[in-house]
Amino acid sequence: MPSPFPFSAVVGSDDMALALTLTAVSPAVGGVLVRGEKGTAKSTMVRALARVLPPIEVIAGDRFSSDPAERDPLSPDGPFPADAPVETRPVRLVELPVGATEDRVLGSLHLEKALAEGVTVYEPGLLARAHRGILYVDEVNLLHDHLVDLLLDAAAMGRSTVERDGVSVEHAARFVLVGTMNPEEGELRPQLLDRFGLTVEVAAPRDPRTRVEVVKRRLAYEADPDGFAARFAGAEQELTRRIRTARELLGRVVLGDAALLKIAEVCAAFEVDGMRADLVTARAAAAHAAWHGRDAVTREDIRAAARLSLPHRRRRNPFDAPGIDEDLLDEILGDELPPDPPPPSGPEPSDPPPGQDEGPADEETWTPLDAHQSSEPDAGPTEPGENGEESAENPSATDPADPDSGAAGFSVVSPGTPYRSRMFRVSGTGTGEAGRRSPALTRTGRRIGARRPGEGAGQVHLLETFRAAAPHQRARGRRGSGLLVRGEDLRIAVTQGRESNLVLFCVDASGSMAARRRMAQVKTAIVSLLLDAYQRRDKVGLVTFRQTSAEVVLPPTSSVDVAAARLAELPAGGRTPLAEGLLAAAEVLRRERLRDPRRRPLLVVVTDGRATAGPDPVARSRRAARWLADTGVAALVVDCETGRFRMGLARRLSGELRAEYVPLGEVAADELTTAVRERIA
Repeated sequence: MPSPFPFSAVVGSDDMALALTLTAVSPAVGGVLVRGEKGTAKSTMVRALARVLPPIEVIAGDRFSSDPAERDPLSPDGPFPADAPVETRPVRLVELPVGATEDRVLGSLHLEKALAEGVTVYEPGLLARAHRGILYVDEVNLLHDHLVDLLLDAAAMGRSTVERDGVSVEHAARFVLVGTMNPEEGELRPQLLDRFGLTVEVAAPRDPRTRVEVVKRRLAYEADPDGFAARFAGAEQELTRRIRTARELLGRVVLGDAALLKIAEVCAAFEVDGMRADLVTARAAAAHAAWHGRDAVTREDIRAAARLSLPHRRRRNPFDAPGIDEDLLDEILGDELPPDPPPPSGPEPSDPPPGQDEGPADEETWTPLDAHQSSEPDAGPTEPGENGEESAENPSATDPADPDSGAAGFSVVSPGTPYRSRMFRVSGTGTGEAGRRSPALTRTGRRIGARRPGEGAGQVHLLETFRAAAPHQRARGRRGSGLLVRGEDLRIAVTQGRESNLVLFCVDASGSMAARRRMAQVKTAIVSLLLDAYQRRDKVGLVTFRQTSAEVVLPPTSSVDVAAARLAELPAGGRTPLAEGLLAAAEVLRRERLRDPRRRPLLVVVTDGRATAGPDPVARSRRAARWLADTGVAALVVDCETGRFRMGLARRLSGELRAEYVPLGEVAADELTTAVRERIA
């Protein structure tokens, strides 16, 4: 087996190397989250970290890596005698796959022994294997919610508890959590994000000489892995020695009152939530001092720790970009730390060392291509105004005073503060990936029945398996306590939970949306719906239409941050090609259905219902809506029409689409409650 890529050979990731090193010196820092684009050696460096960590001592034969120096280790294989044999082994790097099952993470009943011998034996999972080691999750932002919950519980408690399938087990699970992610593929849940002590942003180097060195080292490694590793063997051994020395020094590092006060000032100035930021910064500063051989925390230690511990904690909402103002940080820190005040007279208990605490048919045949057969690029009438004087029978009548006419320019407005939106679901029961929106048959959730295993993977339903095998025991010649089970007896649990969906926004960006500050309200509503999609682990996409065409601004993605950024930059102006917008959305849904057939879509059309671009725009948009409805897609129409006199065109469009209709003012959950109360009264 070829040697892995050396930790000290990675070029251009100084912050990442420092964060991983500080966590290795003081595991109490709480792990590292590495964010960055593809091809930036994130996984390479994490996998190389384990090989430079000093080896650990464990009780021989214990499957849970108990520390022999611990007085009463929490291990199902215990208790252990005082003279239990001890062995030394390398630190484990345990990788948690994004698609891992709950049984694989927590552990479960040993089925073979349970069925063949009639005994209950616990088979440890990945959390047990990662105890006193590194738990690495690549693409951690794509981790299923139920696995995130398991990690949160274990990280908070330092132990894992299993209560299932007749097994009741508790074991220690203290590990360094390291995750890597590409932000373009979606963000992390805030609860898990806060559990990472440190975070770093990595990007490909822009200096040509550095890029050349990266390529040369990679090519040299691929040509001769063992020889390349031998070149850096001395540097790797020196790293191991420094980490061991820093660990020994860590308990003697002085974290004085002046340093603690400065840490508190920094955290308060950056308006972080809670006290975890203060604790992590203090522990990381002490680890940084120990790494550099100092026995007291200095200004530089606090600065280095704050740069790594605060960026992901100062986000006020999921769409804020992580980061820290280093000029403000330097201003708060000042030049040097003030001296600590003299200690009060009389004995006082010493503090623990840092890091150790806690539709109707048309008359003619129509196809979607008809919507694009206009010979004139801008043949339709201009957008109507907002004065309510136009007729509902002629919604595309020209209003020369409209700010949306061809002579008008385009405007860009920013969304307001997002609010809690209503919950919109896809009707029926799906079979998509686990999420938090629509009902679905998922791998986790409430058990509602059992099935044979030929229909896909799942958890074994022991009770139903035993029931299927029980009537055949005499015919199979059963002897003894073991239950004779054959393949045809196996039953898989059918569980019902919730799935994530594809939420595709089809947004009217024409001039009528720019009137009366309407676009700001529309963007705020969409950002609120994006926030809801973020919390429910949905994929999102964005199609806009204005002038004479539609544009796929953002193909379906798990990154709602990118969607929010594209939405904020969206201009408004021009006529309304409603038919083109609907057909562009239909094409996006068609392509996505081929890529991910299990993920059910929810189309959200945000418009006032007007159609003004191209020949016969109203009839064409109605035909497009009926054709889209015939595809069976679940849809929602958000009516953006405002003013005292309304034509109800968006409501008519919702009927053509067979979609749910919601006025813009009722997207907010609180507004819906108020509207319902008013209607009841």
